[in-house]
Amino acid sequence: MTVHERDWDAFVTLKDDGKAHMDLAVEGVTCAACMAEIEHGLALVPGVEKARLNLTSHRLAVDWRQEETDAERIIDVLSRLGYRAHPFDPADVRERSDAAGRELLRALAVSGFAMMNIMLLSVSVWSGNASGIEPETRDFFHWVSALIALPAAVYAGRPFLRSAFAALAARRLNMDVPIVIGVSLALFLSVMQTVQSAHHAYFESAVMLLFFLLIGRYLDHTMRRRTRAFAENIAALKAETAVLQRPDGSLREVPLSRVEPGALIHVRAGERVPLDGRIISGQSEIDQSLVTGETALASVGPGDPVYAGTTNASASLTVQVTVASGATLLDEVTRLLETAAQARSRYVQLADRVARLYSPVVHLAALLTFAGWYLLGADWQHALVIAISVLIITCPCALGLAVPAVQVVTSGLLFRAGVLLHSGDAIERLAEADTIVFDKTGTLTLPLPAVSGAGDIDSTVLQLAGRLALASRHPLAGALARASGAAVPLENVRETPGEGISAEFEGRELRLGSARFCGMEEAVVTDFARRHPGSSLIAFRNGDAPAVPFAVGQRLRPDAVETVARLRREGYRLSILSGDRTAPVEDVARELGIDDWAAELTPTAKIARLEQLAGEGRKVLMAGDGLNDAPALAAAHVSISPVTAVHVAQAAADAVFLGDRLAPVADALTHARRAHRAMVQNLRFSVLYNFVAVPFAVAGFVTPLWAALAMSSSSLVVTLNALRLRLSRQREIATASPAATAEALPSAAARLEREAA
Repeated sequence: MTVHERDWDAFVTLKDDGKAHMDLAVEGVTCAACMAEIEHGLALVPGVEKARLNLTSHRLAVDWRQEETDAERIIDVLSRLGYRAHPFDPADVRERSDAAGRELLRALAVSGFAMMNIMLLSVSVWSGNASGIEPETRDFFHWVSALIALPAAVYAGRPFLRSAFAALAARRLNMDVPIVIGVSLALFLSVMQTVQSAHHAYFESAVMLLFFLLIGRYLDHTMRRRTRAFAENIAALKAETAVLQRPDGSLREVPLSRVEPGALIHVRAGERVPLDGRIISGQSEIDQSLVTGETALASVGPGDPVYAGTTNASASLTVQVTVASGATLLDEVTRLLETAAQARSRYVQLADRVARLYSPVVHLAALLTFAGWYLLGADWQHALVIAISVLIITCPCALGLAVPAVQVVTSGLLFRAGVLLHSGDAIERLAEADTIVFDKTGTLTLPLPAVSGAGDIDSTVLQLAGRLALASRHPLAGALARASGAAVPLENVRETPGEGISAEFEGRELRLGSARFCGMEEAVVTDFARRHPGSSLIAFRNGDAPAVPFAVGQRLRPDAVETVARLRREGYRLSILSGDRTAPVEDVARELGIDDWAAELTPTAKIARLEQLAGEGRKVLMAGDGLNDAPALAAAHVSISPVTAVHVAQAAADAVFLGDRLAPVADALTHARRAHRAMVQNLRFSVLYNFVAVPFAVAGFVTPLWAALAMSSSSLVVTLNALRLRLSRQREIATASPAATAEALPSAAARLEREAA
C-alpha cells in the first residue's frame, strides 16, 4: 500500500490536551545519524511539538497541533527524507527486523568466504612479486580475484548500498556513504590495475572492509533485537473484547471500544478482567499480582474494585465499568513504560553527535587528500589510491566493534552467572549504578509462598491436608501441597467459591480453606495472626476434630542476607519499595538490615521515589517482578527482574536473573564494571588509532592494502581486549575454592531446565 492509499488520519489519536498523536514504524533507520535526521526534519514542520524515534524498535512517536499540520504532511516529510513509514505494529516490526538479521548473516557469510579465497590468491601474488612471478600468472590471479570480489561485494554490500543510495536520494549523508564510496573506488581501481596488468590490486581490501563492517553491524543488530519484546508482552495482557450485559439480562460479546463507563460486563472464572470497574454482584478471588505484586489471591465481593489485566480465579462476577478502554490502569502502565523508555536518550544523543560529524569529516579529508596530491603533481590514479587509503583507514570498524564486542563477551559471562541481558546499553548503565531499589515479593523473597514450620506439623495431618490441597488452584493450597509432598489427590472434591474445598474421606468430611469455612473461633484466629505476622492463614479440619491452621508466607531467597551484606560492603545504597502491606515489608527490611523502605506504594509513587533519587544525583538499579513494578523498571537508570517475573516486567527490565539466589544481581554489577572499563579502553584505542593512522595515510605512506590491514588490526585489538574479560573470569574460577567453583559454574542448560521445570 502506498502512502496515498492509506487513510493516515484513521491512525491518529487525540490526547487529553487536544493534541494529535501518531505512532509509526520507520524503515531505513540504520544509525544515530538517521534518528537525528528524522527528529530534526520533523521539528522544522510547523505545528509539530515532539518527534521521538526509538533507535531500538524504530518506533517514531509524533505529537502535533491539529490546526497547523496533519498526518499526511508528516508522512510526506519522512518520505522526502528518504524513509518509509507504516502504522506501528510490533508483529510487523519484528518480522522486518528478523528478515534484516537473516540478510546480514548471509552477507557476512558471503563476504567471509570471499575474503578467505581472495586472500589466498593475493598472498601468492605478493610473494610472486618479490620472487619473480610471471605477468600472465599474476594477471590470471587478479582476474580470478575480480570474479570472486565483484559479485561478493555487490551481494554483501547491499545493506550499505541501500542505505547510502537512500541518503543520497534525499540529498543527505550518513555513515554508509563513505563506506560505499571507499569500497566502490577500491574495486574500480583494482579493475583498472588488472586491465593495465599492474603489480597490485585491492580486491582483498574491499572485501575485508565489508566483512569487518558486517560483523559490527550484525552484533549490534543482535543486541537490539533483544529489547523489542516490551510492546508484544504488554499487548498480551489486554483483552480485546468484553461480555456486555444488556438491560434485559442477555449477554453479548463486544469490542472494548463499544463499552462505555457505567456499563455492566460479565467476567467468567479463569478470564482476564477486560476493563477497570467495581463489582456489582458475585464472590470470587482475583489474582492481582500484576497490580500489587502479591501472589496470594484476593477475595473480592460487591463494592470491591477490579483492574484490567488481572485474572478472575474462581467464580463469575458482574462488574460495572468505571473507565473506558484507553484509560485503565493497564493503559496507564503502558504509557508510563513508553515515556520512561523514551527518556533514555543520553547515550543515543552522544552517538548522534559523533555520527553527524563522521561523514562530512571523512569525505572532506579524502577529498582534500586527493586534491592536494593531484595539485602537487601526482597522477590521478596515485592521488586516488591515497584518497582510498584515507577512506579505508578511517572506516569506523574498531569504533563500531568497541562496544558490541564487549557486550557480547560480557553477555556470555553474565549468562554463566545466571543473568540475561535485554538492553544493548544495560552494561554501561549497570556499571554506573550506585543505588539499588528492591521490590519485596518475588524479588527479595521467593516467588512462591511456603508453609512455615512444616517439619513441626503432624505428618498424618499434613499428608491428608496436602492430598485435599492438590484439588485446588489457590496459591495457599499449592504451598500446602508442596510442603506435604502429596502426590495422589482425594476424589469427589467440592469447591465453595471464595471459601475453600471439601471432600468425604473414610466417612468423615475434610475441609480446607478459610478460618470461617473450617469453623475456627475468632479468638484462635486473632492469636494465630499475632504469632505469625505477615503470613496468610489456611485452615484444615478433619471431621469433628478442631481445625488446624497453617501459616503460609513468603520466604527470603536463600542467599538474600549474604548478598545484601555484600552489596552494602561494596558501597551501594539500598532501599525497598513495595506495593505489599506494611507488616511483611517491615519484617523483610528488618531481617536484611535495610533502613530505607516503604510499603503499599502505587506504580506512580514508585516512579516518584525514583525521580527523587535521580534528583539527588543517584543512578538507581531497580529490581522488581510485578506489573506494578514495570513502570519503575523502565524509569530507573537500569533495571533487573527475576525470571519468574511477569512478562511485562521482564520486557521492561534491562536484564533478567535466573534461579532462587539473589547473588546474580551482585555478579551482574561486578561484570558490568569490568566491561565498562574495557569499553572505555576500546573507545580510547579507536580514537588514538585514527589520530595516528590518518596522518600516515594522508602523507601517502599507506596503500589501500595496508590501510585495510591496519583497519583489520584495530578491529582485532578491540576484540581481543573484549575477550580478555573472559580470561580474567577463568583466572578467578581457577583461584576459587572447589566448592565455590562448583557453585559458580553450573551448566547454563541445567539452569534453564530447572527454570522451565
